[in-house]
Amino acid sequence: MVKSFRSHKVYRTQFKGGAHGIMKAQHMSELPVRVVMIEASESLCEQVHQGVREVCHVEWGTVPADVLRLVRAVAPHIALLDADLFKTPEGFGEAARVIQELKRLQPALKIICTSGAGMECARAVAPLGVYDVVTKPVEAGILVRLIRRACWLSAAECHGGAAHRAPASEASEASEEMIGTGEGIRRVFTAIRKVATTDLPVLITGESGTGKELTAKAIHERSGRKDHPFVAINCGAIPDTLIESELFGHERGAFTGAVQQKKGKVEAAQGGTLFLDEIGEVPIALQVKLLRFLQEHRFERVGGRQAITIDVRVIAATNVNLKDAIARGRFREDLYYRLAVMHIHLPPLRDRNGDVLLMASVFLSQLAHQQGKRVKGFSDDAIRAMKAYPWPGNVRELLNKLRRGVVMAEGPYVTARDLELSTGEEAVSPEPLGRLREKIEVDFLSQALARHHGNLSKVARDLEISRPTLYRRLQRYGLVRRPE
Repeated sequence: MVKSFRSHKVYRTQFKGGAHGIMKAQHMSELPVRVVMIEASESLCEQVHQGVREVCHVEWGTVPADVLRLVRAVAPHIALLDADLFKTPEGFGEAARVIQELKRLQPALKIICTSGAGMECARAVAPLGVYDVVTKPVEAGILVRLIRRACWLSAAECHGGAAHRAPASEASEASEEMIGTGEGIRRVFTAIRKVATTDLPVLITGESGTGKELTAKAIHERSGRKDHPFVAINCGAIPDTLIESELFGHERGAFTGAVQQKKGKVEAAQGGTLFLDEIGEVPIALQVKLLRFLQEHRFERVGGRQAITIDVRVIAATNVNLKDAIARGRFREDLYYRLAVMHIHLPPLRDRNGDVLLMASVFLSQLAHQQGKRVKGFSDDAIRAMKAYPWPGNVRELLNKLRRGVVMAEGPYVTARDLELSTGEEAVSPEPLGRLREKIEVDFLSQALARHHGNLSKVARDLEISRPTLYRRLQRYGLVRRPE
């Protein structure tokens, strides 16, 4: 079977420790690097394709007979061969013969071989000038890195040695990335690049788990303030009585327990960026002082009389609809327009077709390395389940599912069961009404706790129940109570 992945524009942003960068991929017509893969595992091909699709056009087959036909039809720059498919009882002679034929057809072809008998295969094919030989079992991430490096080298050769920046080593990459193939995430990357050059306030909106803080950090790291602090404060995780002090600091004796002067997050961000997460949770009374600070860049500590001038850029984020909050009288309209000078909306993962498998492949490689597990990919049922699942928790939920999957996996491939995802093929069995009600209630409580970062007062208000009732239910279901 031969499968073709048609090239299209793909946009990917990698956030690396200390140097966040944005890379806009080129269309196949601008960077015409073509790859042919002959590999028995469709899931491995799918994962490798997701990791390299931004720099090349990929076609693959699953049987040895496909290789010469594909090479003649596609005229590739790179070929990935599962050498074990060509192995005979006598060894890798047939694999060597095929490689010689490929080199005759495409003298500049870069060939990467994979084999369960790495040294034996290498001895047979290395003298033929192959690009690399990789021993199985092999992680998709390793093949992705090899192909990407070969792609950049081929592109440079095709353009007469034109300078193309090679991809950074995966070892230097941070554990979180924003990766995208759709129009919505492309607009996000474009907006990040544009707003980073200004000092205007930015409002980032999106569902919980879509990467709002990561986006704020990307803006900071690409701005002229990147050498100064990035200070984040979660406005929804701090009790209403303490948030003003956390933001602006306090003087000694300002209130009971204020035994010494304390600088707030605003002062800590001097010269850099202040990130106000969950800005919609700020009490209406404090919004007045926050608005004045945004207008004048001046404030007073709690209990203080001296005005302090500060130079910071403010980026705010929320997962609530602030216009609805304005209509209900819970958010000031003038503050909204002051914050939303520049607006970036992050699309939910369910609206980003094709991104789930791409991100899952990248994250799986990183998590497997962290856990010391020899996990190299996903089973077919896991791929189907990930495609079908709506991902209400977005990227954060995907990461958590993958963390569990890596730990639970008993073989080289993570299954749908390891991820706790339904394949849609399980038999539906009746469930007692009481147990079903408990599941629904636990789900609602868990989501509310996550939404309000463990603040029980806000959870109770959101669910329209009393705080004592909330506490009893949390105890009944064994949900961990987070500090407010």
